[in-house]
Amino acid sequence: MKYLIAGLGNIGTEYAHTRHNIGFDVVNQFVSKHDGSFQTGRLAYTTTLKWKGKTFVCILPTTYMNLSGKAVKYWMDKEKISTENILVVVDELALPLSKLRLRPGGSDGGHNGLRSIFETLGTHNYAKLRFGIGNEYPKGMQAEFVLSKWRKEEEPLVKLKIAKAVEAIELFATQGINAAMNEVNNKEFSL
Repeated sequence: MKYLIAGLGNIGTEYAHTRHNIGFDVVNQFVSKHDGSFQTGRLAYTTTLKWKGKTFVCILPTTYMNLSGKAVKYWMDKEKISTENILVVVDELALPLSKLRLRPGGSDGGHNGLRSIFETLGTHNYAKLRFGIGNEYPKGMQAEFVLSKWRKEEEPLVKLKIAKAVEAIELFATQGINAAMNEVNNKEFSL
């Protein structure tokens, strides 16, 4: 079984470890946990890992967020991976920092990266792991908020949730999406 694990974010040091780049951070953590390292590939940083009889093609698109679909489609086609074996990790404004949500489908919810994937694949039917980043920003400041770094007091909870998100990726591949959803959905993460 082969899986495509895509973490969404923007390349460039100015975007590193911002709320909008949490997809990069989660997939980076998954790859380092399994002793992998990324290389520069077509449209993405990529690596292939083997774990528990599964193959994971992990990508961090280098297309910038609003063109993420190009990278996802390219690697899906190149590696011959079906949509039910795709998992995209993405930041989510509509969820509080204490939440993760995994779904087998669902709309883009206004997220530019997910919209690009929908436009390229023509379907919403692939798994999305949404990492709650909260929405505590003044009216009209959404872009600044999502591109901001985590506050010091948020960092321990972010680390905990990254570890839980990595476990969700592992469960998704080894026990299926329902087991993974049971592990993260409807839970409040706190320290």
